[in-house]
Amino acid sequence: MKNVLDILIGLLALSFLTFFHELGHFVFAKLFKVQVLSFSIGMGPVLLHKTINGTDYRISLLPFGGYCGLSGEKDFQKAIDEKLNEIPKTEGSLYNAHPLKRAMIAFAGPMFNFILAIIAFTVISMVGYKYASYKNYIVIPTVDQVAQSPARDAGLLTGDKIIKINNDEIYNFRDIQLAVSLKPKEKLNIVVDRNGEILNYTVTTLINKEEGNGILGVFPDTEQYDMYESKKYSLFPAIYHGAKDTVKYTFDTIKSISILFKGVKVSNVVSGPARITSILGDTFTESFKEDFRIGLYSSLSLISFISISLGFINLLPIPLLDGSLILFSLINWITKKEIPPKVQIIIQYVGIVIIGFLFILGITGDIRYFIDKWRLK
Repeated sequence: MKNVLDILIGLLALSFLTFFHELGHFVFAKLFKVQVLSFSIGMGPVLLHKTINGTDYRISLLPFGGYCGLSGEKDFQKAIDEKLNEIPKTEGSLYNAHPLKRAMIAFAGPMFNFILAIIAFTVISMVGYKYASYKNYIVIPTVDQVAQSPARDAGLLTGDKIIKINNDEIYNFRDIQLAVSLKPKEKLNIVVDRNGEILNYTVTTLINKEEGNGILGVFPDTEQYDMYESKKYSLFPAIYHGAKDTVKYTFDTIKSISILFKGVKVSNVVSGPARITSILGDTFTESFKEDFRIGLYSSLSLISFISISLGFINLLPIPLLDGSLILFSLINWITKKEIPPKVQIIIQYVGIVIIGFLFILGITGDIRYFIDKWRLK
């Protein structure tokens, strides 16, 4: 029963992220007088619908996101079928709108994903959260315990207190993990407090070939453990921190994609919908058992990370994603020429292959994830 509840909650959370993305397209299409033919909450067979001002508002059977159908799809298909050099410009069609308006409508979906992340991080900053962590004292493993330890090779010792990594202030072992995880094969400037003496070290991390994260090669001192509480902010400072965190984690997302080119197993790093749903459901159901604020922090943080990833990936100029429409629209605006429909359809087929390949990688990784999870039970 618990697993069913986890899956249901995960599906609803993932669906909300997709719905909010489509809401961005909807709002800006309406703003720029592009006809929205349909707007659905959910996918599949339509359960309820009502047409208002030319838009068919729907509630569909499957609670998996939603969609926003814009006028112009038939025009594009007509251009393909009749081998036209341009897409017909009908009243209210997406292709009849100014190229910059088309680009903005496409950009609005990812933009709403980033806005959602800002809202979630703002709530976290206002409510605050508690978390448990080992302190920032480290234990250096022996060669028998860990064959390779960059920290040991650089001269760090057991009992050292790490107080800074690059520009990040370190207050506990969790901070160390966060500062190192997205920096595989990178030089880090580490400041330690050794019995009151401040020392500086340069350490080059290793890479975990299975997961892609950076490895410093240190253990926490398990006897040094404490509870920590974040600072709470009023509304406007919280909005600032929400925006700041969104920018930070957007750059972290870009960095995590670059890790794919450092020799890691891609299927372990790329998550498919099943794994994302499972992680969302587990996080929602488990984290709230500890404490409301811990649950709120864990759930909203995860929603923010996924929303940022969804927004960023959709901005990539891969055919069928929003980024390709943005690129085509900007080319149209700059050159005053439209990319011929027959060229666009070929590019779309390429996009189908790329997305299909990524989907297979995600599903492969999901299967491995669930097999490993089952073995650990």
